[in-house]
Amino acid sequence: MNESDFREIVFENQDRVYNTCLGFMKNAEEAQDMAQEVFIHVYQNIAKFKGESKLSTWIYRISTNKCLEEIRKKSRQKRAGQLSDISDEVIQNKAADFFHPGVALEDQERATILFEAIEKLPDPQKVAFTLSKIEQLSYEEISKVMEKSISSIESLLFRAKKNLQKLLTHYYETI
Repeated sequence: MNESDFREIVFENQDRVYNTCLGFMKNAEEAQDMAQEVFIHVYQNIAKFKGESKLSTWIYRISTNKCLEEIRKKSRQKRAGQLSDISDEVIQNKAADFFHPGVALEDQERATILFEAIEKLPDPQKVAFTLSKIEQLSYEEISKVMEKSISSIESLLFRAKKNLQKLLTHYYETI
């Protein structure tokens, strides 16, 4: 792949990749780092792209997988006690400082609470919900990114909504 072609791929996908990473990482700097890792992976592996889906779908899949890998890595480190108490506090409070460009400023408090609840979902539900509600992908696009059937995506989204209702019931009862 020549440099010009790669620049075009980055230009066409950089906003989507960054916003996808931001939706998972909840931190602008980490989202930028992850987006950079995504494009490095794309560059190194473009020859493996088979064209069985759209290039953007393949890139979404890479973005999602890279973010989940990083979240799991942090979770393992946290469980293993490799982070100090201060680091744990910073990680736990990240959602409070989270700003997503798709969320109006006056809704930031509610968005923070919602994103904290989304973080508690099992990974498949979290991915499906994020791609559907935050990235606004269709069920068909999500099924390609996650490599699952449309009925599986519908099921994941249904369970995610039910779990979010349970998680958010307390919040809405107190306001």
